[in-house]
Amino acid sequence: MTNPRVNGSVCRPLPPKPTLVSWLTFRHAGVMTEIRHEKDRQRYVLDVDGEIAGYAEYSLAGETRDFDHTVIEDRFQGKGLSKPLIKGALDDTKAQGIAYTATCSAVEHFIAKNPEYAL
Repeated sequence: MTNPRVNGSVCRPLPPKPTLVSWLTFRHAGVMTEIRHEKDRQRYVLDVDGEIAGYAEYSLAGETRDFDHTVIEDRFQGKGLSKPLIKGALDDTKAQGIAYTATCSAVEHFIAKNPEYAL
């Protein structure tokens, strides 16, 4: 099958929309920080000044997201970045109406200290 022509030009399908969704940008300790959801990799990524500082991964169990692994890269540790990463990931999950659970100890600890995120 050939692509139809419009005004002598071949029409090509639009490229797929990117799966990276930038959805939360804020300043943390004086630097620009962004949390984005990489749906295709099942993780939320925390960028600090354009560099990946950490991520919170999840796996799907039916209709539930199991947050099972959280990493803050060595050079960004000790700067309080895991809290906004986990909070952002859980807030986005809740906003989408998706149930979640935590088998990652960092996420479990965050939920224990923040009862509004209790499962």
